Amino acid sequence: MRTQRPHCLLFLSLLCLLATFSNLHRTVTAVYDAESPAAPAADDGDTTFIRTSCNNTLYPDVCYSSLSRYANAVQQDPGQLARVAIAVTLSKVHRTASYVSNLTRDADYTADSHATSALHDCFTNLGDAVDEIRGSLKQMRQIGAAGTGAGSFLFQMSNVQTWMSAALTDEETCTDGFQDVAECPVKADVCDRVTKVKKFTSNALALVNTYANKGGP
Repeated sequence: MRTQRPHCLLFLSLLCLLATFSNLHRTVTAVYDAESPAAPAADDGDTTFIRTSCNNTLYPDVCYSSLSRYANAVQQDPGQLARVAIAVTLSKVHRTASYVSNLTRDADYTADSHATSALHDCFTNLGDAVDEIRGSLKQMRQIGAAGTGAGSFLFQMSNVQTWMSAALTDEETCTDGFQDVAECPVKADVCDRVTKVKKFTSNALALVNTYANKGGP
């Protein structure tokens, strides 16, 4: 019996590990529609709604190409469209922050102190942006809950608008920090990546503003 115990413990450990990865997968894939009802397949009206909504953003092509795949979840719901846009933005910013984090570790061993400082500041700013966008998404998921009146809606949307605006400012601060850095591949790479991320954040904020202007869920 003693010889079987290590095998049992190993088997249980593997089961726990598989369960952990399964839960993580469900969490990531449900980031934008955890509270959504089952939706039928997207039709032309759903995609047209997204295209029309995206025309009110600064980067309509980026908006439509990133959000049209979620048409079946959005279903011409401006609130759901704003939530999806925030979730997509969160994923983009988080990925970029991780990328910059890896660069900061390499930059610590270079002689360019200006570039190193700019990278560290950029990572801090992107980290703040991630927190603000995550807070916006959490607030959006609370909107429309039972007992939520018009006053509460406007207050909650004000929080979302403030956080998304702050995230966009943090992203702009990141790129501004490279102005005094000499032209180099790292500067061009990071600024290009963050500039793309700013487009997603700007579009999400525009869709949030459109939803807020409705005055209620």
